[in-house]
Amino acid sequence: MLPNLKEYFLIDPDVVFLNHGSFGATPKPVFESYQRWQLELERQPVEFLGRRHNELMRFSRSKLAEYVDTSENNVVYVTNVTVGLNIVARSLTLGPGDEVLATDHEYGALERTWRFLAKERGFTYKSCQISLPLPSANEFVEHFWKSVTPQTRVIFISQIASPTAVIFPVAEICARARSAGILTVIDGAHVPGQLPLALDTLGADFWSGNLHKWLMSPKGSGFLYASPEVQHLLKPLVVSWGYEAEVPGPSQFVDYQEWMGTRDPAAFLAVPDAIKFQEDHNWELVREECFNLATYAQEVICDLTGLAALHKPGARTFRQVVAIPLPANTDVVALKSRLYDEYHIEVPVHAWNGKKMTRVSVQGYNSKEDINRLYQALKVLLPKTTN
Repeated sequence: MLPNLKEYFLIDPDVVFLNHGSFGATPKPVFESYQRWQLELERQPVEFLGRRHNELMRFSRSKLAEYVDTSENNVVYVTNVTVGLNIVARSLTLGPGDEVLATDHEYGALERTWRFLAKERGFTYKSCQISLPLPSANEFVEHFWKSVTPQTRVIFISQIASPTAVIFPVAEICARARSAGILTVIDGAHVPGQLPLALDTLGADFWSGNLHKWLMSPKGSGFLYASPEVQHLLKPLVVSWGYEAEVPGPSQFVDYQEWMGTRDPAAFLAVPDAIKFQEDHNWELVREECFNLATYAQEVICDLTGLAALHKPGARTFRQVVAIPLPANTDVVALKSRLYDEYHIEVPVHAWNGKKMTRVSVQGYNSKEDINRLYQALKVLLPKTTN
C-alpha cells in the first residue's frame, strides 16, 4: 500500500474532502512554484510579459504536449474547459438545419453554451438519453449512433461525464464520426491526471481538459487541443495582438488564442511542476488505490441504501470519481448542508435526470477512514433527510 499523501496538500485537516472533482487541490510544491512565478512577474512585469512570456509559455506547452502525446502547436492554455469549448462552439459555422448531438450526461455550463448559440444561430442542440449501468462500448456506440441524422454536424460528448462520472468510449465515437464527416468536440474536464492521454491517436477534432482538477495544477489552468486538420476553423475568442500578428508564431491556433491581453500566466507555467509531482509519486499506483477506495465507497453506500450501483460489477466505467445513488425521496440540499455543517464532509449531493446521488471523488490524500466517516454520517442523516 502506498503512503497517504495528505502531508503534501493544504486542505483544512478538519474537513473530510471528497470533492476533488469540482476544483481540485494543489500539492504544496506545485503551489510554491505557482507563487514563485507570480513573484517573478511582479519584479519586472514588462520584461516578463513583454520579452519572456512567449518563450515561457512555449516551454510549458511543450511539457504539456509531451504529457498528452501531441505537438506543442496543437495545444493552447485556457483557464478552464468552459472557455476552451466556448472557443470551439463560437467558431463553428452552424445554422438552421444543422444539429449538434450530445448525451444527457453533459456539464451544465456547456449545455448552456450550446443552447445559447442554438437560439442565436438557429441550429438544433439535442441529447441522446444514456441509461446506467453503461452497456459495452459497442452497444453504447450503436445506441448513441441511432440519434445521428443526416443533419448532424457536430458530436459533443464528455470523456468522463461530470454529473455521473461515467467514462464514455469516445475513441470509438470519434472514429465513427470521422468516417461520417462529423466533427467531434470532447469535454475532457476530468481526464488529465485520471486517465492516460494520447490525443493524436484518440481521433478527436477538438478536445479540452482541465489541469487544475486531477493533474492538480493551480486553479485557472486548462487547455484546448485542436487537430491540425481543423485548426483553421477556430477564431479568436478575444481578438488581440495574436490576430494579424506582426511576427507570426509557428501556429495560427496559438497566435489567436494564447495572448488575450494582460493576464497572470503563473498557473500555466506551473503545469510542468504538476506533471513532475505525479511522476515523482508513482501516480499510476496512486490512481489505482484511489479507484479501489472509490469502489469501496460505492459498495458500502449501496449496501446502506439497498440500491443497485450505477456500474456493473467489475466494469471499469469510472476511475477516481463515482456517482452513487441515493433514495429517490432524499432532500439533496438538506443532506449536502448537514454533511458539511455537522460532519465537516465536503461531498456533492445532487439530483440528475430525476435521480438522487452523491458523487464521491478520491485523491491521494484520502483514506479508507474518510469513506467510513461518510458512511457513518449517511447512516445517521439519510433517515432525517428523506421525506
